[in-house]
Amino acid sequence: MRKSMLTALYTLLILSVATVAFAADGAIAGGFGSAAAAIALGIGVAAAGGACGQGAAVRGACEGTARNPDASGKISQSLILGLAFIESLVIYALLVALILLFVKM
Repeated sequence: MRKSMLTALYTLLILSVATVAFAADGAIAGGFGSAAAAIALGIGVAAAGGACGQGAAVRGACEGTARNPDASGKISQSLILGLAFIESLVIYALLVALILLFVKM
């Protein structure tokens, strides 16, 4: 139930943001300030998503180590690899935001 509720909430959030984006008439109405605010919001969402993913990964690794202490070496290797992938996605979002920021300037 919770998963379907979160999915519906995220879908509603994405659709509400998309209507604002498609409502633009092509002219630069907000200027640089609105673009910077949108980029900051995007980085915030990416960082929050990465933090949630890392928290879930660490929780799973701790639970796995608690259930089977002999497999802690393999679990920690997989954990570090997964955390690196999650962090690389957040850095990629930062890179895209910086590119959009510099193109807007």
